[in-house]
Amino acid sequence: MKAATLQARVEELRRLLDDANYRYYVLDDPDTTDADYDKWLRELEALEREHPEFADPNSPTARVGNAPSGKFAEVKHGVPMLSLANAFEDGEVEEFVTRITKETGDAAPAFSVEPKLDGLAISLRYEHGMFVRGATRGDGATGEDVSANLRTIRTVPLRLRGEAPAVLEVRGEVFMPKAAFEKYNAWAREHGEKTLANPRNGAAGSLRQLDPRVTAQRPLAFYAYALGEVDGAKLPATHSNTLAWLRELGFPVSAEVDVATGAEGLLAYYRRIGEKRNALPYDIDGVVYKLDRYDQQRAMGFVSRAPRWAIAHKYPAQEQATTVESIEVNVGRTGAVTPWVLMTPVQVGGVTVTRATLHNADQIARLDVRVGDTIIVRRAGDVIPEVVRVIEDKRPLDAKGHPKFAAYQLPTACPVCGSAVEREEGEVVARCTGGLFCPAQRVQALFHFASRRAMDIEGLGERFITALVEFDMVRSVADLYRLSVDDFVSMKQRADELADTVPETVKSGKVATKWAENLVGAIDASRSTTLERVLYALGIRDVGESTARTLARHFGALDPLLQADEETLRQVPDIGPIVAARIAHFFAESHNREVIAALRANGVRWPEGAPQRSAEGPLAGKTVVLTGGLSSMSRDEAGAKLEALGAKVSGSVSKKTSFVVAGEAAGSKLAKAQELGVEIWDEAKLLSYLADPT
Repeated sequence: MKAATLQARVEELRRLLDDANYRYYVLDDPDTTDADYDKWLRELEALEREHPEFADPNSPTARVGNAPSGKFAEVKHGVPMLSLANAFEDGEVEEFVTRITKETGDAAPAFSVEPKLDGLAISLRYEHGMFVRGATRGDGATGEDVSANLRTIRTVPLRLRGEAPAVLEVRGEVFMPKAAFEKYNAWAREHGEKTLANPRNGAAGSLRQLDPRVTAQRPLAFYAYALGEVDGAKLPATHSNTLAWLRELGFPVSAEVDVATGAEGLLAYYRRIGEKRNALPYDIDGVVYKLDRYDQQRAMGFVSRAPRWAIAHKYPAQEQATTVESIEVNVGRTGAVTPWVLMTPVQVGGVTVTRATLHNADQIARLDVRVGDTIIVRRAGDVIPEVVRVIEDKRPLDAKGHPKFAAYQLPTACPVCGSAVEREEGEVVARCTGGLFCPAQRVQALFHFASRRAMDIEGLGERFITALVEFDMVRSVADLYRLSVDDFVSMKQRADELADTVPETVKSGKVATKWAENLVGAIDASRSTTLERVLYALGIRDVGESTARTLARHFGALDPLLQADEETLRQVPDIGPIVAARIAHFFAESHNREVIAALRANGVRWPEGAPQRSAEGPLAGKTVVLTGGLSSMSRDEAGAKLEALGAKVSGSVSKKTSFVVAGEAAGSKLAKAQELGVEIWDEAKLLSYLADPT
């Protein structure tokens, strides 16, 4: 391919990727699939690698980060980055508006209003539409050059859209979205890495990494909110119109920006944003009011290092200090044992909190939280507050100067059922081994047992299951087969009375029972099932549908499986040592065997036969993945037909996958197959093969 053609393709790919980023991050109206985006990016990376003469520091490929720079250079701001005065009471806002009204002569001044993002203020410099430098606020006059790190943030445009001025400096905030912060910390806890204290510290620390490749791995975002130096452009007359212009150039701007008039308008905006604060995808610590007209801003001027025409109205803090009274544990529905602290009540974000999560044993060890410690707790959104850090200088000491309380250790026995609490090697979360026996796991166990791909008890949803457990009407999955129509009617009546929602028909003596009869019928119908469904329904950890099917075919009957030890289980195809240990441990627990015996005693039956040790057929040794919807048959039916031909049907795509059958609306599995170069069949090819597999 000629150089000119190659360069044209490079420029086209950069445009496609820039447009995709603009539609996704600025317009919130993406028109490109993730698969296409990744395909374009990989092609561009390959072309730039093969043809370094086409290198461009503002290419979309620059977002992966370059080698460490060693230090940050100083940057002197052409226009100082000023701070804002703060208001904490409504009266201070009213005084602010009164002063502006008096000095401008405008009886109803208009203000551009926006959330006050809780991140790191930065300045971006563009020359002729190309990003050339980015710097932190620093002391307002001088900041640090963090250009390499800013290039890794997808929401920072590297080239502007439309007609850009010769020089444009844009001020804004780099922040870490709440969902991304939680996801990153979950990953960090799982991999034993240090967690981030809060989104604000996460953003600041990530942007000041000396290695841009580290920054590229952090989920940062950017919103524009002001201008610095501008040369070669006629600016709009108001701040609100400037924000609209910045959006046209390709800068993301908060969707919550608005215009309000007078003190009443500002306070109404403050309350409106405050009500939705927890639901916003990013942290804020207040709202900002800016006099909208630039001529009025110039008339008001500045005092010290703050403008007299703008003010930040702060919300109550979402981090506070308090004292640990005790450390307890909660056993979740999946058996996860989660430690939490009971603490002296404290107001955090306007809400009184008395407990905060510690996530897991690793988090306790990192923080070294002890009874009596003074801790900083954070509440973000509607989630349970979490412990951010310990103030060690305030830790209570004994007469010898040693810590008064010992380091906390997780219990070795479940506080709910007494079963052993175990934490497997490489796992972050400790779990109760009680399984079907543990009351804390009962609702989830029943819900999974009744699900469509397990015992398929139609109509038995989580609401009914929760009520059955709360009223102690079922203690194990086997108890479902003892329930009568009268039991279900009684359950619903008790639930309605507690919720004060008793229907008028019931009050008048008319009680509908058809729904209960249907439920009992569905439970009765589930008595006739298959061994693989039973194995999946039992909820053995890491035993999904595919593994349950493998076990059923390998052993043929349940009793040989019950007697199998770890070594025997490891001989089963595709059963590794960890899963083998979990299966053996599950069946070794006497209470789990009792549940199985009770299922049999209550008439649950499945066909049993001889083991199927090997698969034969034209697809023997092949691993197949099904994804998306098929019009001619269900995925289960297609899987059964492929297995009859010797194939192993898997639920995930890997390098070992022989081919993927992709139906309508195929998603991430199809993309993974394309990425790995795995052969892909459409439904037509599948049907053709099934008709003549020779």
